[in-house]
Amino acid sequence: MEEITIKIDGRALAVPRGITILEAARKAGIDIPTLCYMKDINEIGACRMCVVEVAGVKTLVTACVYPCDRDGMEIRTNNKRVIEARKKTLQLMLSNHNCNCLSCLRSGRCELQNLARKYAIETTERYAGDKTPSKIDSSAVHMIRDNSKCILCRRCVAVCKEVQGIGVIGANMRGFKTHIGSPFKMGLGETSCVSCGQCIAVCPTGALQEKHYINEVFEALNDPDKIVLVQAAPAVRAALGECFGYPIGTDVQGKLAAALRRLGFDKVFDTNFGADLTIMEESNEFIERMKQRKNLPLITSCSPGWVKYCEHYYPEMTDNLSSCKSPQQMFGAVAKSYWAEKMGVDPKRIVMVSVMPCTAKKFEITRPDENANGVPDVDIVLTTRELGRMIECAGIEFDQLPDEDFDAPLGSGTGAAVIFGTTGGVMEAALRTAVEKLTGESAPSVEFQEVRGVEGIKEASYEIAGVGVVRVAVASGLVNARTLLDRVRNGEAEYQFIEIMGCPGGCVNGGGQPQVPYSVRNFVDIRAERAKVLYDLDAKNPLRKSHENPDIQELYQNYLGEPGSERAHHLLHTTYIKRTINQAV
Repeated sequence: MEEITIKIDGRALAVPRGITILEAARKAGIDIPTLCYMKDINEIGACRMCVVEVAGVKTLVTACVYPCDRDGMEIRTNNKRVIEARKKTLQLMLSNHNCNCLSCLRSGRCELQNLARKYAIETTERYAGDKTPSKIDSSAVHMIRDNSKCILCRRCVAVCKEVQGIGVIGANMRGFKTHIGSPFKMGLGETSCVSCGQCIAVCPTGALQEKHYINEVFEALNDPDKIVLVQAAPAVRAALGECFGYPIGTDVQGKLAAALRRLGFDKVFDTNFGADLTIMEESNEFIERMKQRKNLPLITSCSPGWVKYCEHYYPEMTDNLSSCKSPQQMFGAVAKSYWAEKMGVDPKRIVMVSVMPCTAKKFEITRPDENANGVPDVDIVLTTRELGRMIECAGIEFDQLPDEDFDAPLGSGTGAAVIFGTTGGVMEAALRTAVEKLTGESAPSVEFQEVRGVEGIKEASYEIAGVGVVRVAVASGLVNARTLLDRVRNGEAEYQFIEIMGCPGGCVNGGGQPQVPYSVRNFVDIRAERAKVLYDLDAKNPLRKSHENPDIQELYQNYLGEPGSERAHHLLHTTYIKRTINQAV
């Protein structure tokens, strides 16, 4: 690509022709503020925070979309004119904003608040007046929209439409009455929203937040009649540290277990156990379907956002979904049956709390057929963010905690289980077990590199002795899921096994993970950084195949019988609903 020389704040810089001023400034070590910009997703220049001055151009231009298109361009990113324009933009935003920052969950981590502090915005009285009418939408089971805190950046709209391909939210009305919402004045819970929470993950303010259940958990912990168990998903350990200032991609598994114990949970377990259990059932299901050549391709069912998307948009393919519950739900079912019987505890006394990277898990526990013992498999779901706030509320100094282990026997997990948290991980874990079951021999390698990586769609073929070629595919992000499934439906591609994760990059990038400002996300692939934690944990684990987990082996020997048994099917499998696009629940 042709290079040109430009000047930014008086410094000469060689850049590729056509690169945006924002990207060029980044190369020069200059941070131009943005509120609406999402690289390749929401490049609309709407918030006007990134304005800069270009010599020869009368008006200020938006750096996020204005190209470096000529040699010798001179750009000023921080002169008086630019700074005053940004301050005025912030004052106007704040004049129409609910500024109850002390009671806002995003306080201290709000991109708008941080810019107001950076530019020393002391008052908005000059622009005081009417505010856009707004109301809170709490109709969805997983989240709340408070438009009094919305700045109309449209990030949520872009991620819902462009990344997830759903588009159930958008800008309604015009002018001063413009607000973000669903069509025809519907509440979000009345739409085909899949609860993925990606809109929450990208929101720069407190306008979007998950429904939080910290108080309910504290109440249960203080009830002497309750036995409160907790399970933590693999991806949580790759991101929780960010709530406490740790760099992106820090493994805090030991501190996670220690923090949960200090919060007062009666037992601290690991969802990795449920992931290993899922592989036992799912690999058995895959082998049975291969033998019968029925309902292929088998499609994974671990991601509740993906499952609901399938029910809405591909109802004819719900028969292809694995009937296996997700690891979260399997774990809860086993805790309230096997563990309860082993401990002599009435399941009705157990409160099963799960800590998940996923807001769709809050929806999943409300689904039918997720209560194997006449009680909910899981009672309360906390996101990674909620756990971070809970730890802060309890006054626990996270960085001072020692590393501790999870409790036995439901605290064990293999390397195969921990990689469930990243795209391709479920596929790889399943192949590690399925290949050995099909061939009766140990696989020469447990690493299936072809399905690793953050690409939206990955494909691979494996020659398996006695079976032939098995074609697999992996997709993450629902736009990619649509592309893949359309190819299958139209007869353009044939697979035997497909993994789909609702969130781009998998659970490490779930809607309940710590929010990362787009000044970072635009230039750092947080999916890859967090995934590396899980692959490192896998590599360090002496047991890397789910069927090698001794506690899983004992569970089958003494309780379940064998994968796919009547008891296993009762506890660990579920059913699906063929929904219409307009059928919300």
